[in-house]
Amino acid sequence: MSSSNTIPEKMQGVIFKKPYQVKVETVPTPKIQDDDDIILKVHLAGLCGSDLHLYRGHEDAGKDYIMGHEVVGTIVEKGKGVKKFNVGDIVAVPFTVSCGECWYCKSSNTARCHKSQLFGTPNLQGCQAEYVRIPLTDGCVFKKPDGLADELMLLMADILPTGYSAASNARSLLDSGLTNEQKLENGKNGICLVIGCGPVGLCAISSALTLFSKVYATDLNESRLELAKKHGAIPLTSQELKSKIFQVTENRGADVVLEVVGHPGALLNALDLVRPYGVVSSVGVHSQEIKLNGGLLYDKNVKLQFGRCSVRTFYQPALDVLVANQELFSSFIENKVGFSQAEEYYQLFEKNKVAKTVFVPGQ
Repeated sequence: MSSSNTIPEKMQGVIFKKPYQVKVETVPTPKIQDDDDIILKVHLAGLCGSDLHLYRGHEDAGKDYIMGHEVVGTIVEKGKGVKKFNVGDIVAVPFTVSCGECWYCKSSNTARCHKSQLFGTPNLQGCQAEYVRIPLTDGCVFKKPDGLADELMLLMADILPTGYSAASNARSLLDSGLTNEQKLENGKNGICLVIGCGPVGLCAISSALTLFSKVYATDLNESRLELAKKHGAIPLTSQELKSKIFQVTENRGADVVLEVVGHPGALLNALDLVRPYGVVSSVGVHSQEIKLNGGLLYDKNVKLQFGRCSVRTFYQPALDVLVANQELFSSFIENKVGFSQAEEYYQLFEKNKVAKTVFVPGQ
């Protein structure tokens, strides 16, 4: 085991207490538990829309654990089994860890690694703290490229790979059954609709523009539509959405719909707006029962991709989108606050009163 300097015995962390309540508390600093662990000194820890599922009590996940699953930091200690990284490396970590060796990992489905754990749950302490323990390091951690700001690298922990996966999975399903020549001829052809223009939705828009000829976007919160336009989408209000999509597709519907909200209504809307033999790609975190119209599914021959992003699989193409759009994403993070403001910003974020927010230890 190697380390840089003295790590304090105690640290500050954002602790989930009960629905709609987090508290900043002094807790023990994590220690190396296994040979494949590292200890990260946190530079930035993101506040993500997925955190709200726990915060709102939509999922029964206990209490008294550190929140958060987006982090960039410096390795200050590592176990003797870590081979790919060194103390002093600045890295980002996917929101779920993966071993890199099991059947799912070798099949590029790292989200379902048999050792997978999600940060910010009772099973794995989260990243909204001064230090965080990362298990399975060599299977999941990414070193920050030279010249890329920490604020940009933070997007690679979750939301940009997730947005890219929604678009990429849709492209793959749309092209399934085609020969390589037909795929090449098809190119970027296709009308894509993104439902939800929060942080993940904006990442999905930027990603979809590399894969489809035209991208539309909608959100019930119309204040978000200007950001969608900034990212290159054609914004549509809920009132004009259906008529416009059918107008530009000769009454067929969108070729693909990316659903990033995580609400049954958004998924049902996606199924309504997609064309027959089209694709609905959903990366929204759903926690409620969804009642699907079997007749609609049958009549449309729709293809549905659903579930958690395998970050490692989509890391490189998502990073390419980020590097190519650094100026666009440079203002993506709206708020940088200290842990002392965590309670306030959880409340504001939950009410859609602030956009992307990160916590900066010591600020």
